Amino acid sequence: MGSETDRAVRRDALENRRRILEAAREAFAERGVDGTSMHRIGRAAGVGQGTLYRHFEHKGALCSALLSEEIEGFVQEMRRRTEGRGPALGRLKWFLGWVARFNEQNGPLLGAIRDASAGGRRVELYGNPFYERLKNTVLELLDEAVGGEEVSPDLDVECLSDTLLAALNIDLYLYQRHQLGMERERIVAAVRSVLEGLRVRE
Repeated sequence: MGSETDRAVRRDALENRRRILEAAREAFAERGVDGTSMHRIGRAAGVGQGTLYRHFEHKGALCSALLSEEIEGFVQEMRRRTEGRGPALGRLKWFLGWVARFNEQNGPLLGAIRDASAGGRRVELYGNPFYERLKNTVLELLDEAVGGEEVSPDLDVECLSDTLLAALNIDLYLYQRHQLGMERERIVAAVRSVLEGLRVRE
């Protein structure tokens, strides 16, 4: 009997989570991420505030959940395109362009995740699994580039991995796109030019 009760509780929890995410998706599409409060999402989903916050402690966590499928598709494509074919720097250039495209498609949700990580939670921006995947990919490709003598063996690949991703940080990216009017292609070309500067010249 207890196990049946537990299964019913889990089903209810999954259904509540689904309703919350669906309500958030519709509200964000209608009013934008910034114009939608957690209270509005809970009311639209038909759940109490306690239930809402048990599933998602802040709007950033909710946005992360909405992005999860997009992120999984991104990661699979990233792996397919960056594993062992052609020069490592060329694959890294492609990867950085893909990060910029991901920013372009998901700017409002990424911005909300950033906002939720203010103050004491700011480290979450760099300790979350998605950022770690990005960094590990850059790090592995830079290691390959060192091993293939495309770049200097003295390169600090760990520090440079963070530096390259910082150039595509969502704050800076949105500022360049919407305040300075830069095209995505221009931003990507600038980041890729850093890699060209690292190349060993014969």
